[in-house]
Amino acid sequence: MTAITDDENETGDRWDDGLIARRAAEPDEDGETEAEAAEALLDEEHLPIGGPYVGPLRVRLDALRELIGLSQTRLDGKTLAEAGRVLDEAAARQRLSARHTVVAIAGATGSGKSALFNALAQVPISETGLRRPTTSAPIACTWSDGSAGLLDRLAIPPRLRRRPLAGGDEELFGLVLVDLPDHDSAVVRHREQVDRVLALVDAVIWVVDPEKYADAALHERYLRPLAGHAEITFVVLNQVDRLPGEAADLVLDDLRRLLDEDGMALGEHGEPGATVLALSALTGEGVGELRDLIGKFVQDRNAAARRLSADVDAAATKLRSVYVADGRTGLGERSREDFSARLAEAVGAAAAGEAAEREWTRNAGRACGTPWLRLWRWYERTRMPGGRLPEATVPVEEELTARQRVEQAVRTVADEAAQGLPAPWATAVREAAVRGAEGLPEALDELAVREVDVRGRRPLRPAWWPAAVLAQASMTLLQIYGGLWLVGQIVGVLEPGLLAPVLVMLAGIVGGPLVEWACAAAARGPARRYGQDAQRRLQEAAAGCGRARVLDPVAAELLRYREVREQYATVSGSGSESGSGPGTGGTGVGSGVAARARVR
Repeated sequence: MTAITDDENETGDRWDDGLIARRAAEPDEDGETEAEAAEALLDEEHLPIGGPYVGPLRVRLDALRELIGLSQTRLDGKTLAEAGRVLDEAAARQRLSARHTVVAIAGATGSGKSALFNALAQVPISETGLRRPTTSAPIACTWSDGSAGLLDRLAIPPRLRRRPLAGGDEELFGLVLVDLPDHDSAVVRHREQVDRVLALVDAVIWVVDPEKYADAALHERYLRPLAGHAEITFVVLNQVDRLPGEAADLVLDDLRRLLDEDGMALGEHGEPGATVLALSALTGEGVGELRDLIGKFVQDRNAAARRLSADVDAAATKLRSVYVADGRTGLGERSREDFSARLAEAVGAAAAGEAAEREWTRNAGRACGTPWLRLWRWYERTRMPGGRLPEATVPVEEELTARQRVEQAVRTVADEAAQGLPAPWATAVREAAVRGAEGLPEALDELAVREVDVRGRRPLRPAWWPAAVLAQASMTLLQIYGGLWLVGQIVGVLEPGLLAPVLVMLAGIVGGPLVEWACAAAARGPARRYGQDAQRRLQEAAAGCGRARVLDPVAAELLRYREVREQYATVSGSGSESGSGPGTGGTGVGSGVAARARVR
């Protein structure tokens, strides 16, 4: 066959290959020419013969899909774009043939990739020569039927699709070989075509030559970023016929060193990784070995799964910074307790408990105190302006301080919950805390007012209060009785005898304060418990309010992060093998990341 030229690409003239074309025009035994059969092959409709993904790869793809769904409201579309592209390409590849393996031949200008393409096809399909660039568009060669859908996906038109001579080798059955333009071409469109096709093929054969095998453009733009795709990568040192003696081995060793520095695992000693070998497309040296390796690679029928697994690895690596936390995350019990304590301090729970205790003590004193002491207290109140004691008011500065304490408590618990989280999830946790804190100071104020209303009701009295009141009334009656008895003796109504009335009156005078003191001593315990109950009620109410408004939303965000972290662990394939592609029957394929770790 003659080569595909730029003129043919631009004019769209029908392809003709001289002698081979004349042979193809001869009818076969069935009366159908090879040209007609080829035309029918090019025009065939694609049949979706690919099966569903199975095994670990399916689990990882499902986890990646779930991961994107859980993260869309937390991460921007640019961050998730690569993961979404992997899912789209996985779905597109699943609908296509699983019996075919698409392998691209890529290389720099003058590396001899088109010559290698022709050597593998055993027919001059792709043009070779000194004029650069030689290959201006991707050219495909297929060794079996049913690959039309795959080539449509690569946007290779029918006029650039070829078949090998006489059907090619049987061991290459299912191979779709694509010759790409130069990746370092001066024509921008050529480089764009290379990047587009490389993102869609199942495997890549990189062709390098002794002069440009260490080219920074190749390593920095392609080999290093695609280091995780080592298992679907062939690196071929072409033109070894130009190297004298042991120079080929030295260059090959240096090439392996560069690949190792790029982070690409090398498939040596039975380890999975890139295949590296030397050959000469011109003389045929090493081409047979490469053909055998490609044949075995194609017959394994798992290249598509390996490619997708490596793509998932690459997407997981890019997403690591937004999903993997530094150290332990979450909100511990100590943080929750500290938050509740800060809210209780802001709402004044301790002061409220002390006030309740004092109020209970005052009520006990009013019920068990002497009438004269209560009369004196009434007199003191009447002397104050307005006739009563001034009510305690909370200064504005204290109200502001309480609000600031609430805000500080919210900030502190949000920072503790977000500690160690990736930036997007830390921001989400803080935003949830801030949203929940809106109206929290007012809600705490309502709780404090409600507690005051509860205390305003008549407090419960212990069972001994009636007896204490009766004893105090008896002491008062004794004082009155002794006093009247003494007055009667003075005015001469009663018989004189000062000792008895004085003793009775003295018993009442001394007994009244004693009863009041005893009641005060007995009231300390109940008063303290009453104050503690009031403090506890306000603390629990403040803690419940803070939990509902702040802690629960923060916990919901942490739970969402925990879910996406678990999905990310599944996507990254930690401790597991990558999955299988359609039609592979569940054969596992090792993760590229794991392979690199083993090589390192």
